[in-house]
Amino acid sequence: MTLFLIAMAVIVVLLLAQVPVAFSFGIGALLFAFMTDNNISFLIPHGFKTASGFALLALPLFIYAGILMAEGGISERLLNFVNSIVGRIKGGLGAVTVLTCALFGAISGSSSAAIAAIGQVMIPRMVREGYPAGHATALVACSSVLALMIPPSIPMIVFSITGGISVGAAFLSTIIPGILLTLVYCGLNFWFLKDNDQIKVDAPLPLAAATKGVMKSAGSAGFALLMPLLILGAIYSGIATPTEAAAIAVLYAIPVGLFIYRGLTLKTFGSATIKAVTMTGSIMAVLFFLFIMSRTMILEQVPKELAESLLQISDNKYVILFLINIMLLLIGMIVDDISGSVLAAVIFLPVIQQLGIDPIHFAAVVGVNLGLGNVSPPCAPMLYMAGGVSKLSLDQYLKPTLKFLLLGHLPMVLLVTFVPQLSLLLPELVMDYTAL
Repeated sequence: MTLFLIAMAVIVVLLLAQVPVAFSFGIGALLFAFMTDNNISFLIPHGFKTASGFALLALPLFIYAGILMAEGGISERLLNFVNSIVGRIKGGLGAVTVLTCALFGAISGSSSAAIAAIGQVMIPRMVREGYPAGHATALVACSSVLALMIPPSIPMIVFSITGGISVGAAFLSTIIPGILLTLVYCGLNFWFLKDNDQIKVDAPLPLAAATKGVMKSAGSAGFALLMPLLILGAIYSGIATPTEAAAIAVLYAIPVGLFIYRGLTLKTFGSATIKAVTMTGSIMAVLFFLFIMSRTMILEQVPKELAESLLQISDNKYVILFLINIMLLLIGMIVDDISGSVLAAVIFLPVIQQLGIDPIHFAAVVGVNLGLGNVSPPCAPMLYMAGGVSKLSLDQYLKPTLKFLLLGHLPMVLLVTFVPQLSLLLPELVMDYTAL
């Protein structure tokens, strides 16, 4: 355990020194292997074998599909659709941002993609309409992590494959928490802006005109809205595995982007392909080293020692879950959601299974908690990315961010942790999943 903590400390120092994530984990993993005298000639082939598994092929395919749809003009149509419903009330543009991030997450499965696609459009637009720039930035950052919870979620794929649990059940576990958090963020947005007289609001339309506008925008966004239904329907009907459903998503995204939305051209199709390859390569490099480290941890019985250490503190599973939540929050502050998912599966999944906690319930805890960590200072990768879009300094959007997190996201983490049925209801109904 001591050598593992040394290796983790080295990784944290390297990450704080802004060494690329793949190199940080690579140095830490190899250092841990050398300190424990494990055979590198065994560990490296294991890393390659795990990273090249069929199930993990879903990862680059979902990334590719999400980028193709984003380049194809989907974000604009989603924004117009949601805006036609709630855009003409005070604070409505903020609700449009939250709902669109949730919908976009159901297509891209990536928080960073949501910030890039939605933030670049909505932050300047909200500021022009009188919204405080800090509020707009915080809202986009916090809403972006809904992509971790609304399936298909890339971190949930990685967590499930690493932990050996059902991808479909893990997808379902975060839907209810994701929907609830979406509604909470919309409510907080309206509440924070209720006394702001600077916000411009368009006059309400007559019912007939409003209905016509909603129908028109729904028709325009229809192919985008159909994509998550197509993916999830294929998985839960048994027609396709998650990997096959990801391939279907790519085959669906190409003609929709090229011939229906016409946002894709041969040039943008090529750039989207390069972007997907680059993103996949960087993620797979991180996963490769994480798989090496995870195998070393198992050989050195680190999860078993951690479980014994936690059980010495308390044998109450809810106390242990509370302590694990604190550790997950710290992990989410330091690393991205995908790396955090692997670490959570390797370090904590054996612990919670020993305590009799359902792994699908824990998948939801991981998804919600890592989202909180990704926008919590000091590291907060998604928060700083949103700040880069708005070009504001941290002090300008830190206060509204903390308000959203403390009043919205943190209570949701506690709710999901201590009310397991929120995450287990859909797996039990849809998949006849039997919880522990």
